[in-house]
Amino acid sequence: MRIGELAEATGATPRALRHYEQQGLITSTRAANGYREYDAGAVVRVRNIRRLLAAGLTLDDVLVFLPCLDGDVTAGPASAEALKVARDRLAVLDARIAAQTELRDRLAAALREAGAEVP
Repeated sequence: MRIGELAEATGATPRALRHYEQQGLITSTRAANGYREYDAGAVVRVRNIRRLLAAGLTLDDVLVFLPCLDGDVTAGPASAEALKVARDRLAVLDARIAAQTELRDRLAAALREAGAEVP
């Protein structure tokens, strides 16, 4: 299938698919006219990549999951390396949330000091 068909089947944009390929997450062959062609298994792989990205992982994080991207990512037991990546990503997200919460609290306090209503 061509890149547009893969994009339509997975909800990914052609640009995202080219980026996944550049990062080594998916592969394609080139037709005589230079167009990228993907096999049917790319649909499952891209859906799994998108599922992992939606869970908060980065593309670098997803590389750890390469061995299981062609099946049901959630079906099998996670490897120790995959669990470490997920825990590390969770720690990063927790730190970002804490930092944003602190900023929000400081801004709310400044608004209260100025006599403004805080939503």
